[in-house]
Amino acid sequence: MKPYFDIVGDITDVETIAVGNKIREVKRLVRAYGPGRWRKCKGITRVRLQDGTVFRAEIHWYEMTNVGKKEIKIKHLL
Repeated sequence: MKPYFDIVGDITDVETIAVGNKIREVKRLVRAYGPGRWRKCKGITRVRLQDGTVFRAEIHWYEMTNVGKKEIKIKHLL
């Protein structure tokens, strides 16, 4: 499934929200991408929506070493 937005520029103000078993969906992540130390993170970036408009947004994603960022989603348009 193609994402409905593109990230434009760098992600700033990156914070880790939860690690390991504190993530509600950790079992699903392990089944889909493999075991490891999963982290849920958030940050601020500019996003371009499908219609071409550009917004600043808070995004959330899951990440693990050697796997990278997975399942990036927009939480809030700023």
